Amino acid sequence: MSADNPERLQRITILGATGSIGQSTLDVVARHPERYEVFALTAHSRVSELAALCQRFHPRHVVVATAADAATLEQQLAGSRTEVHYGPEALTAVAEASETDAVMAAIVGAAGLLPTLAAVKAGKRVLLANKEALVMSGALFMQAVQRHGATLLPIDSEHNAIFQCLPGGFRCGGTGNAKAVERLLLTASGGPFRQWTFEAMQAATPEQAVKHPKWSMGRKISVDSATLMNKGLELIEACWLFGMSPERVQVVVHPESIIHSLVQYVDGSTLAQLGNPDMRTPIALGLAWPERIPAGVNALDLFATGQLNFEAPDEVRFPALRLAREAMQAGGCAPAVLNAANEVAVEAFLDRRLAFTDIPRVVEQTLTELPMMAADELSTILDADRLARVAAQRQLSKR
Repeated sequence: MSADNPERLQRITILGATGSIGQSTLDVVARHPERYEVFALTAHSRVSELAALCQRFHPRHVVVATAADAATLEQQLAGSRTEVHYGPEALTAVAEASETDAVMAAIVGAAGLLPTLAAVKAGKRVLLANKEALVMSGALFMQAVQRHGATLLPIDSEHNAIFQCLPGGFRCGGTGNAKAVERLLLTASGGPFRQWTFEAMQAATPEQAVKHPKWSMGRKISVDSATLMNKGLELIEACWLFGMSPERVQVVVHPESIIHSLVQYVDGSTLAQLGNPDMRTPIALGLAWPERIPAGVNALDLFATGQLNFEAPDEVRFPALRLAREAMQAGGCAPAVLNAANEVAVEAFLDRRLAFTDIPRVVEQTLTELPMMAADELSTILDADRLARVAAQRQLSKR
């Protein structure tokens, strides 16, 4: 049992249960029925997949996007104990429910901000796999973590690796590491186009972009990995989680994806976290922290690995990384604008309405077009997100 609640099972809510992170979380939960039970599952529209999960894990609540999907799901779950809900309010309700002990925040994109923030304000243990929530509202988000006593545990493999390499007792949002740490090194696989010329990438297809060489992920995040925007968003996330300026976060291309990230200290030491590329490792740590539990992941075989390679990222071929760093340096709502424009551009690319190499161009033009806005209110951040989407769509219409 968890040290937090030794007398009962820990109740888990998974926001984005049908995605790759949600599926991996349920795999870890299923391996430890003596520790965990599923309280609530949510999904946007994959009703049949969600129904199958409900029949296996028997959550108390389930949330989908629309009334029509809820009606379909109720029919498929007839006779079960699971209550079906729909809409943004229901999503927030299960995230902040008093019965929930831990919330896996795995909704992709800006849609994850409000329910994740609700879980933080309810003082939950929040397993953060939705980097966009922190990218959009970094200062407000971290202030809420401190104010409401939430436990924030990063699930992205890179940030989870950094968390493991920081001093014992470190909490995300703390300041105790600032003087001891020289810089953070975020590793990147380089994506499927690491060795492609810019000219070749101009003709890249969605099928090629989502074929990640090391990780199994959803389509949107796979495209972000191909442009290196995912690493740019992770750079912004790392700044907020660990109290670092963007100048103290360096991206290192590491094609093997064995070292998940590193921390360099002022005394010359560099600590790294290594492991096979499997998201169940950081998920298990987030669920059980400060304990460690089996995750179903094989131990790393160094002899089979052979050698590790490292390269500097090419910000000429992959300008998204530069744009993300500049947005973080600019501050205010610039990261929210960056994220919103990128979501619009990636969707257009996946729909074959935009060339792969035009994704960062749409983002940069949107950042240039919109005025700087302070990010001191959630309503302002949401307005910036909306305006950025309109501006990005306007950029698409010109192409």
